[in-house]
Amino acid sequence: MAFGRYILVGIVATGVHYLVLLAMVEKFGCYAPVAAAIGALCGAFVAYAGNWHFTFLRSANHQQALPRFLAVAGWGALANGLIVWGGVRLGLHYLLAQAAATALVVLMTFQINRRWTFR
Repeated sequence: MAFGRYILVGIVATGVHYLVLLAMVEKFGCYAPVAAAIGALCGAFVAYAGNWHFTFLRSANHQQALPRFLAVAGWGALANGLIVWGGVRLGLHYLLAQAAATALVVLMTFQINRRWTFR
């Protein structure tokens, strides 16, 4: 049940992430790996609110959960940026690299958030 809710929250947060990524690259000419990391952080703020209220049902207080979530989100954003950077370096389109990064990062961050952030 929690993973399904995590996915729903993640869809919204990922939408924010991709909108920021696309705007930064296509409209402002930003380097894709940097835009991917910034987009991931923007999506992370949406994800925190959704996960605290909906996925993990306020199972931890903000003083504990928020710093942990930000640490996980920071790590996730870094991993996301590195995966996109690697994909772009290998010749992949940045959106394809971003899709791979999203899949990998969501699996890892769910486990960390479930077992550590929101417990």
